[in-house]
Amino acid sequence: MKYKLTHKTIYAYSEQAALSQNELCLFPRNTNQQTCIDSKIRINPKPSILDHTVDYFGNNIHNFMVKYPHDTLDITSESVVETNDAPLIDAASTLYWESARDIIHAHQTLEDLDAYQYIFPSDFIHFNPEITEYARVSFYPNRPILEAALDLTERIFNEFTYDKNATKIGTPIMDVLKNKKGVCQDFAHLQIASLRLLGLAARYVSGYIETLPPPGEQKLIGADASHAWLSIYIPGIGWIDLDPTNNQIPGQQYVTVAWGRDYGDVTPVKGLIWGGGFHKLTVNVDLLSIH
Repeated sequence: MKYKLTHKTIYAYSEQAALSQNELCLFPRNTNQQTCIDSKIRINPKPSILDHTVDYFGNNIHNFMVKYPHDTLDITSESVVETNDAPLIDAASTLYWESARDIIHAHQTLEDLDAYQYIFPSDFIHFNPEITEYARVSFYPNRPILEAALDLTERIFNEFTYDKNATKIGTPIMDVLKNKKGVCQDFAHLQIASLRLLGLAARYVSGYIETLPPPGEQKLIGADASHAWLSIYIPGIGWIDLDPTNNQIPGQQYVTVAWGRDYGDVTPVKGLIWGGGFHKLTVNVDLLSIH
């Protein structure tokens, strides 16, 4: 599939901002299943400084500063991306999850060593014995790792309700587990915590998923949104994406932007301003299939 991706962010300030400084994580990265053909960014007002870099995780990062007074800040990122389905893997034939854990902890290859950094707690991933208990329902002894991971994905999908009003960015995982409500970010964090507590490597993935309108209706401009899922590391195979919000392995209808330990590593737009008073935030996303 080939997509045109547009992500538009607008901040409207109640008072003039004297200066603003921001970090953007909006350009899709290249992966085994994805090629970013073109990307460009437009910022209004024109930034005094604009730099592009690649962070520790290999994500595309832009840093910019507007050094003069402004009432609004308009950030538009546009990309053209070609995606493919991931290879099919027989979940029942993957190694036992305990064996995967032991291999990761031995980290005798560069791939295993890289994965090892994703077994620890992080800012949004807090460990709790109740999460371990929840995970062990799927990860019983001598079960193939991908089979167990897919079972956990399905359980989160079936047992939790998607509710955009139930949580905020900083809502603890334990609140999500208790209330059984949240959004894609929460479900990804919960499954990541579940896997890491078992000694397995899991990372947070940010991106987009193509949404289709009901039959007979036109797709609304700006109706798409950022999405989040996770990847689990399987020694000898690599990273496998899992989407607990939709109970599936992400395919060619997904566009990956970035990955890291949790949401904090891949926040689309973050920064600070001097002045500005209150602000109103508007975000519009379009992921359109093109030929």
